[in-house]
Amino acid sequence: MNRKTWVLPSLIGLLAPVLAGCGGLTGSDDKDKPIVVGTSDVFSVSKDIPAPLDPAYSYDISSWNLLRQTVEPLMRIPRGGGAPTPEAAQECSFTDAGQQRYVCKLRSGLQFSNGHPITSKTFKYSIERVVRISADSGVKALLTNIDTIQTPSDHEIVFLLKTPDATFPYKLSTPTAAAVDPELYPKDKLRPGFTLDGSGPYTVKLETEGSTMTNAAFTRNPKYKGSIKVENDRIDLRPYKDGKGLGAAVADGQIDMVVKGLTTGESEKWLADPPEHVGVTEVPALEIRYLAFDTDDPLVTKPVRQAMAHLIDRGQIASEVYGTSAEPLYSLVPQGVAGHSNSFFNVYGEPSVSKARKVLTDAGVTTPVKLTLHYATDHYGARTKGEFEVLKKQLNASGLFDVDIKGRPWIVHKPEEQKGKYEVYGMGWFPDFPDPDSFIAPFLDKPNFLNSPYDNKRIRKELIPDSRRAADRLSTANGSLQKIQDLVAEDVPFLPLWQGKQYVAARDDITGVEWSLSASSILQLWELDRGVGS
Repeated sequence: MNRKTWVLPSLIGLLAPVLAGCGGLTGSDDKDKPIVVGTSDVFSVSKDIPAPLDPAYSYDISSWNLLRQTVEPLMRIPRGGGAPTPEAAQECSFTDAGQQRYVCKLRSGLQFSNGHPITSKTFKYSIERVVRISADSGVKALLTNIDTIQTPSDHEIVFLLKTPDATFPYKLSTPTAAAVDPELYPKDKLRPGFTLDGSGPYTVKLETEGSTMTNAAFTRNPKYKGSIKVENDRIDLRPYKDGKGLGAAVADGQIDMVVKGLTTGESEKWLADPPEHVGVTEVPALEIRYLAFDTDDPLVTKPVRQAMAHLIDRGQIASEVYGTSAEPLYSLVPQGVAGHSNSFFNVYGEPSVSKARKVLTDAGVTTPVKLTLHYATDHYGARTKGEFEVLKKQLNASGLFDVDIKGRPWIVHKPEEQKGKYEVYGMGWFPDFPDPDSFIAPFLDKPNFLNSPYDNKRIRKELIPDSRRAADRLSTANGSLQKIQDLVAEDVPFLPLWQGKQYVAARDDITGVEWSLSASSILQLWELDRGVGS
């Protein structure tokens, strides 16, 4: 089977969203009412996840999307993707040919929502705080290439980097690099619980029930001075457990929009024939799903991992579980991103029991290999269980494996994975920023967000640094990235499964829906408004 490698002239985030037809007219009498947005994301606090909304800890797409509405980094990704543009900064640039000195000048009059002033020293404090705290989430990895931060004036901040890094402006666009108030966020410890303050486009009031957040009410921040144009005065983001009832809630008008949680059946059916007064939008996406391995565990040696790569049928997973919302993935770098290579297909080809058996036999591995595949029950949607049931069926049908599956809530799954309690586990990834580096370094550099023991020194010390030297990010679709993907396919510390599409559904009096999610799944609530239905 011939597989093409797609290298687009620009990142997929620049593609225009695709909109399905809307229902009939609805009036705009409710224009002043809050826009209610439903999501299947779950937000919880626990002993192992004590500070989910502290920028020095937060490192998942769900919590980042709360932060992006309320905190303000120096840079931001434009609504349709592309290179970062100034946000709290007025201008930023590399001032040397070696990509190791990066200078930003701040906008004047920056303040937190409580009126406290923001200067270059505030950003220095905030960024150094992330590295100093060194949370076990691994988020500090985004900033560890910073050698020194200088503040020659209140409005100028200078970053001196350890090694050349053309991706550094992207890293300054993440919530990790946002300003936090030193009076509210301690220098050397996390700010626990559901507390969140910043200088972004919104302030937020968080409602909770026990250890779980039940609503986030975002209100326009009058002290915000960044580059975002806020189209509304208030948005309520409302989690629905496991996504149950989200489709019905938007169809009958209980909520105005669904950004995550439509079932496969709803998204496919509604694209062709949406409910009355509801429109469905397909948004470009860079989401990937994969299996990760504890490569130090004797149950999942390299031959075992390679045998699994020979057996798993990605096409069956995509078609049976996710329908048109997923397609097979053969690298950690998804199709649509410069530098993508179908390395796993090139090495393993179509699923083959005979090839898997040969790998295990040659290595002297006794079969069937008994394994447990672990997955999160509430973080990636209700369909995750079905995905792991198909994986179990595929592996066991070969006669080479005796696989069981076990699901746990994210609040348990994530910390147990980081502590090395799982030999094989499922995870998803939304890039920190729309660049191939964000599908490579978080997995393969040290530290990494999975706390993975896999360490390929050639990748870490030679190939990743080499890939970051290219100022033109499209030119990274060569040499270094190709070698990294080939080495991952050979060693199989991770086994890519599929990449997804995003669908949002909204009542037809809600405008700005097509920009509500970026290709990197950045939630852009400021784009939404209530108008007149189509």
